[in-house]
Amino acid sequence: MDKIRVQDDLYLHVNKEWLDNAVIPDDKPTTGGFSDLDKHVEELLIGDFNKMSDGKLEVSDENMKKAVALFNLAKNVEKRNAEGIAPVLETLARIEKLQNAAELSDNLKEFVLDGITLPFDIVVDADMKDSQHYCVFLSGPGTILPDTTYYKPEMQQQKDALLGVWAAMASQVLAHTNLSAEDQALFVKDALAFDAICATLVKSHEEWSEYTKMYNPMPTAEVCKKMQPLNICKLTADLYGKQPENIIVAEPRFLDGFTTLFNDETFQLYKHWAYVKELLSATSYLSEELREMGSAYYKTIYGVATLPSVERQAYRLVSGAFSEPIGLYYGRKYFGEEAKKDVVEMVGEIIETYKQRISKNDFLSQATKEKAIVKLDKMVVKMGYPEKADALFDKLAFNPNSSLLQAVGTLSRIRREHNAAKLFTVVDRTQWVMPGHMVNACYNPSLNDITFPAAILQPPFYSIKQTRSENLGGIGAVIGHEISHAFDNNGAKCDENGNLNNWWTDADFAAFETKTKEMIEEFEGIELEWGKVNASLIVSENIADNGGMAVTLEILSKMPNANYQEYFFNWARVWCLKGRPEYLQMLLSVDVHAPAVLRANMTPRNFSEWYTTFDVTERDKMYIAPEKRVIIW
Repeated sequence: MDKIRVQDDLYLHVNKEWLDNAVIPDDKPTTGGFSDLDKHVEELLIGDFNKMSDGKLEVSDENMKKAVALFNLAKNVEKRNAEGIAPVLETLARIEKLQNAAELSDNLKEFVLDGITLPFDIVVDADMKDSQHYCVFLSGPGTILPDTTYYKPEMQQQKDALLGVWAAMASQVLAHTNLSAEDQALFVKDALAFDAICATLVKSHEEWSEYTKMYNPMPTAEVCKKMQPLNICKLTADLYGKQPENIIVAEPRFLDGFTTLFNDETFQLYKHWAYVKELLSATSYLSEELREMGSAYYKTIYGVATLPSVERQAYRLVSGAFSEPIGLYYGRKYFGEEAKKDVVEMVGEIIETYKQRISKNDFLSQATKEKAIVKLDKMVVKMGYPEKADALFDKLAFNPNSSLLQAVGTLSRIRREHNAAKLFTVVDRTQWVMPGHMVNACYNPSLNDITFPAAILQPPFYSIKQTRSENLGGIGAVIGHEISHAFDNNGAKCDENGNLNNWWTDADFAAFETKTKEMIEEFEGIELEWGKVNASLIVSENIADNGGMAVTLEILSKMPNANYQEYFFNWARVWCLKGRPEYLQMLLSVDVHAPAVLRANMTPRNFSEWYTTFDVTERDKMYIAPEKRVIIW
């Protein structure tokens, strides 16, 4: 068979041979792209953790010593098997003995701090209109199915099938409790009934993707009134030491409908829902029999055949619990200073080029251009790993002789106490949102900073051995992508200090919104083998991809040894991914990023360099008419 022409499909032209031969591991939904790099880091650190456990690798950092202790506890299968379901029974009893909303109100603070399932979520985070300080955010609970769209009538068949798997799993695990068979059936039925009400009130992922719309301040007293019969005012006073003046309501529809979800008549539904959800979430830390039993729904959604090994599960648990100490360890041991210096210089060049592009922009007025450049000037770059771990990690402690579930619960409670204590303090703008061993990158709108963990700086994204053209098509475009989030449909609403603030002229923002609609139209309704793309869900990431390519192509145009083929080929290589159909289908509902094949194939079509490099004409599949091409930044 002839090789697929690059003019017809860049993604397959570059990646088809690999895609044909790649095998997805039984315990994973994907292979390739980010997941393979993550696997490499995971295997490297698992090896180091085993050496630390055996005393073959010295551990001097106190937080890493705690991480190793948790790793060993999580790997102790014999201990977990001997304990069986016992570690979760105390928590289940706390839920089961509740008689009414008043009793739940009396226990709310402890339930929040212990992370016991509630019909709402409350957390302290940076105030979106005053990023120097914290505020309280209130939102609704998650649904059993991946997104509220699964509950729509047109999804009835899939909804019934997935909830059937969930119900069967819940029934199987509940059989290990002391509940009667009649009660087990009732608990599952009530849990599903409560979940159905939740699905009518909480946001879809598409709604959440416009994250600036979560900022809805409301006087605390008014929130408390809307959440009766729960005593939320008692909770906030107990939890934070004094009453916050306002609460940010992230989901107004949920708050308005709260009494439909939670009232004297639905209290039993809540109690049984919380019981089942708490039990199922605990199975990951109980015996291997229960861990396997409690994974049936996960395996169905992700399309995987097996669970991760005990060793991998132990590492992933520790990686989350002690993220920054592990990131510091990884960065200091495996991250080269030469690479850091090179990429920092690349970031500086990209930001400077971005400023030039803003200054030449043809739809912004001079006033808006100047404010956009100020935002770029104040953007903070966090490269590799922080100088030290956050103070939280020094507070973390647990009894290594306890059950794994109890250890995890103790660590989680310390985190929640730490979070609650932030409310009346000043935001630490030096904090990192990603640890050094994470294969990812991000823009934080509240801090106006970009973070590039050490682990992403490896091939195909970046290598000292790759050409500059290849690196620009990899990590360069990713850097440009993250910078562009400062000017996507959400980030554009935040100023240089990270505050929600309209710094645009009305005409300029209207022109930008027109461009945003054009980006939505470019992706709207694209059909893939596993489903249809929701262009509104993924628009912010598509704007960022578009901006990342625009700025790096401009840099490439000024290089004497520019190689556009290398650039586009590495761009396609970065997004190479093979996934299970079930998982890819789920991502269409929940992921704000476009499917990998579209990230590779759609963005280049907007740029003249794509057409001149490969002689692409209207006869080719990867052609878009000039008037349909979208370039925003």
